[in-house]
Amino acid sequence: MNSLRKKTALVLEGNGEYRNVSHYIDVFLISLIMLNVVAIVLESIVTLANEYAYQFIMLEIISVGIFAIEYLLRVWSCVERAEYKAIPVSNFKRRLKYMLSPLALIDLMAILPTLLMIFVSFDLRFLRVFRLLRVFKLTRYSRAMQLLLQSFRDESSSLLAAFFIMSVVLILASCGIYLIEHDVQPDKFGSIPAAMWWAMATLTTVGYGDVVPVTPMGRFFGGMITLVSMGMVAIPTGLLASSFSEQLRKRRLHFSDVVHESLSDGKLDDEQLERLETLRVKLGLNKQEANKAIKDQLNDRSQHLYCRHCGAKQD
Repeated sequence: MNSLRKKTALVLEGNGEYRNVSHYIDVFLISLIMLNVVAIVLESIVTLANEYAYQFIMLEIISVGIFAIEYLLRVWSCVERAEYKAIPVSNFKRRLKYMLSPLALIDLMAILPTLLMIFVSFDLRFLRVFRLLRVFKLTRYSRAMQLLLQSFRDESSSLLAAFFIMSVVLILASCGIYLIEHDVQPDKFGSIPAAMWWAMATLTTVGYGDVVPVTPMGRFFGGMITLVSMGMVAIPTGLLASSFSEQLRKRRLHFSDVVHESLSDGKLDDEQLERLETLRVKLGLNKQEANKAIKDQLNDRSQHLYCRHCGAKQD
C-alpha cells in the first residue's frame, strides 16, 4: 500500500521516472479545465443552455468526478511528499495540513459547487459564477501563475502600502470633487460615496465618461487627479514587474547552484541529469535556459582547471 501511495505521489507531482506520465495528466486536466470554463460561459446563453442541457450536465458530472478523484488521490498520497513527510506528526494531521494549503483549497472549490447543488438549492446564476473559480486550478499546472503568486507574497507589504496610499488619495479626491460639483450636479455628486465612483474611474485612468465635472474648478481638479493617478497606478505595477523578474532570476540562480554542486567530480552522471531535469521542470525553466546554465558551469569549471595562457592543467 505504501509503495502504491508513493507512486501516486510521484505521478501527481511529476517527479522521477513518472515525469512524462505526469505531463500527460497535467495536459489532460488543463484541457478539461478550459473545456469547463468554455462550457460554463456558453451555458449562460439561455438558448444554448436549453438545447444542450443534457450535454452540459454530463460534462459537469464527468468533470466533477475526475476532479474529485484527483483531489482524493492528492489528499491520500500527500503524506509521501518530502515537505509533509518531514513533519513529525500523524498521517491524519499531515493530510489536514495539506487540505488547508492554498492549492488544495482551490482543488476543493473546483468540486464543491456541484456537490452543494445536490444538497442545497442555489441560484443557478450564482452557482455558475462560483463554478468559474475552477479556472484557478490552472495555478497548479502553470509555473507563470506560481511565479505571480510568489511575487504577490513577497511584495505583500509593499503592495498593501501602495493600496493604502491609493485609498487615501481616493478619499481626498472624492471629498474634493464632492465639494466642488455637489451644488451643480446633485444627481451625480450627491454624496461622497457617490463621488467615489468618479474618483475610482479617474484614479485608475479608466475614465468611463458617465460622470464628469462640468465647472472650471471641477475640471481643473479632475485634471490634477488624473496626473496624480498616472503615478499611483504605476507603483503596484512596477512592484509586481520587478518582483516577477527577481523570482525568475532566483530560480535560474538556484538551478545554476545545483549544477555547480553536481559538477563537483567534473561530470554529470545519469542520476544527476535526472535530478536536474526534475528540478528544471519544478522551477519552470525551459530546456534552453537549463542547457545554458549547465554549459556556463562547465565552461567556468574548465577555466579554473586549465591555465588561460598556456592551457596547462592546474593543480
